[in-house]
Amino acid sequence: MIKVSVMYPNKAGAKFNHEYYRDSHMPLVKSKMGSALLYYTVDKGLAGGAPGEGPTYLAMCHLFCDSVESFQSAFGPHASTIMADIPNYTDLQPVLQISDVVVGKP
Repeated sequence: MIKVSVMYPNKAGAKFNHEYYRDSHMPLVKSKMGSALLYYTVDKGLAGGAPGEGPTYLAMCHLFCDSVESFQSAFGPHASTIMADIPNYTDLQPVLQISDVVVGKP
């Protein structure tokens, strides 16, 4: 299983509509990717490592798929539609990482 992490860095003055992201954008991603997207999680940044420090990322989502190939074949045809929705919830550029899930839920 792989995890695609989409992370939105915390920058001064950035806008991020968490409700839109949770209630509209991520359901859009799921509807476009279909069964290739096994499940997803959404994180809202709370704090950094030091007391009083802001979060490194304002928000993140993690998309879980069977393989890089299944992710690419499901996301690719809809990438322009999904990416076009980004300005509806943020002015940030997301950072993407694809990881192999070595340890998952028990």
